Amino acid sequence: METYLLEWANLLLRWVHVITAIAWIGSSFYFVFLDNNLQKPNSPDLLEKGVGGAMWAVHGGGFYNPQKYMVAPQKIHTKLHWFYWEAYSTWLTGFALFTVLYLYNAGTFLIDKSLMDWTPVMAGSAAVGLLVAFWLVYDTICRVFGFRKNGELIVAGLMIVVVAFVAWLANQLFAGRAAFLLVGAMIATAMSANVFFWIIPGQRKVVAAMTSGEPYDANALAIHGKRGKQRSVHNTYFTLPVIFAMLSNHYSFLYSHEQRWILLFMMMFAGALIRQFFVQRHAFHLGRAANPWPFALVGVVLILGVIVALRPAAPAAASSVATPPVTFAQVQTLVGQHCLTCHGAQVQMKNVRLDSPQAIKTHAQNMYQQVVVTRQMPMGNATGLTEDDRAVLGRWFQAGARID
Repeated sequence: METYLLEWANLLLRWVHVITAIAWIGSSFYFVFLDNNLQKPNSPDLLEKGVGGAMWAVHGGGFYNPQKYMVAPQKIHTKLHWFYWEAYSTWLTGFALFTVLYLYNAGTFLIDKSLMDWTPVMAGSAAVGLLVAFWLVYDTICRVFGFRKNGELIVAGLMIVVVAFVAWLANQLFAGRAAFLLVGAMIATAMSANVFFWIIPGQRKVVAAMTSGEPYDANALAIHGKRGKQRSVHNTYFTLPVIFAMLSNHYSFLYSHEQRWILLFMMMFAGALIRQFFVQRHAFHLGRAANPWPFALVGVVLILGVIVALRPAAPAAASSVATPPVTFAQVQTLVGQHCLTCHGAQVQMKNVRLDSPQAIKTHAQNMYQQVVVTRQMPMGNATGLTEDDRAVLGRWFQAGARID
C-alpha cells in the first residue's frame, strides 16, 4: 500500500509541478517579449505620466495596450497584480516531487555504489547541499560582477564554467538519472531564489515608497528595478537548460553514457543559445539588435553534434554459430534475481508484479522496453544485470515470449 500511495503522490505532484511551471515560464517569456517590443511613446500625455514604453497587441478578439513606467506611476488606480506564486509553487512542488521520488528512495534512485558508496542520508544531504551551494555561488557572482563594466558578459562566462563544473560533479557523485535532474534542480532553485530574495523584495520597496505619501528618491529606487531586471533576464536564459535537464533523465541513452556530463552540458548550453536567439529576435525586428541567427545556428549545430556522437554502432556481423533457444526457466531465474525485489509479492513498484509466469507474460513488452531497449531497469543496474542477461531476455521476447 505504501508503494501504491507513493506512486499517486509522484503522479499528482508531477502534474501540479508541470502546471505551475507552465504558468511561471509563460509569464516570464511574456514579460521578456514585452521588454523587447515596447517602444517609447510620442504622445505628450504618456510621456508626462512617465511611460517609458508601450505597445499595441490583439488577442482573443480584444486590443491590449501594455505600458511600462520606468520607475513607478504617480498612482495605481486598480489592484496591483504580483507575479511570484507561479515561481514559488513551481519550486515547492518540484522539491516535494524530488523528496518523494529521490530523497525518500535515495538507496534506489540517488545512489550508484560504483561511483560513491554512501548512506541514503549522506547522499540526500549532499544533494540538498548542492542546491543551496549553487545559489550561493551564482548570487555571489551576480553581486560582485553584475554591475561592473561588461558585467553581464563576465557573469555569463563565469556561470558557463560553474554549470559545466556542477554537471561534472553531480555525475561523479550520483546515479546518472539523478545527476541530470539534480543539475536542473540547482538552476531552478537559483531561478526561484532570484524571485524570492531579489525581484519581489525590490518591487515591494518601490511600491511601499510610492504609496507611503512621503517624498521618495526615484533614482535611489532605480537600483531595485535594475537588479530585478538583471535576475529576470538570467531566469529566462536558465529556462531551456532546466527543461532539458528535467526531461533528459527519462532517456537512458543520455544519462548512462560514459561522458554523460559533457552531453548534459552541451545540450543545456545549446538551449541557452537558442533562447538568446528568441530573445534577441524581438529586438532585431525593431532595429535594436543585430540579426540573432548565429545563436540559433550554433545551438542547432551543438545538438546535431551530440546526436551524431551518440549514434548507434554498426551491428556486428552475424555469427555462424547457432544460438540456443531461450527457455522460460532462464527468464524466470533472471526475473527472480533482478526484478522481484521491486516487483514481487511484498513491493510492487509502478503497480507491477512479476512473481508468476502469467504476470511475466503480461508485462513482457514492458520488460523488453525497460530492460533491453531503454536499459532503464534495473534502476541504476543495482542488481548487476549483465549484457548477456539482457540479450537472453531480448531473444526470449523476440521469439514470442512463451511461458510453456
